[in-house]
Amino acid sequence: MAKVEIYTKAWCPYCVRAMKLLASKGVEPVEYDVTMGGPKKAEMVERSGGRMTMPQVFIDGKHIGGSDDLAALDARGGLDPLLAA
Repeated sequence: MAKVEIYTKAWCPYCVRAMKLLASKGVEPVEYDVTMGGPKKAEMVERSGGRMTMPQVFIDGKHIGGSDDLAALDARGGLDPLLAA
């Protein structure tokens, strides 16, 4: 199974939505809570090409985007192949 990483913040409904979608696929991602900022938030911004919104999802190091991007990828059938890699 692919390595999935997700940057989240507390009380974020989009983060919850993304985590639920991943859980429905049997995925337990590595979660980085960046609520208080710090080095992990700076890392997220750098890895995502400057995106500041949460969540930001990465599969095997590839930037997928946020919750809407993850849901759209799943809707068009592209998520399962990435997770199976």
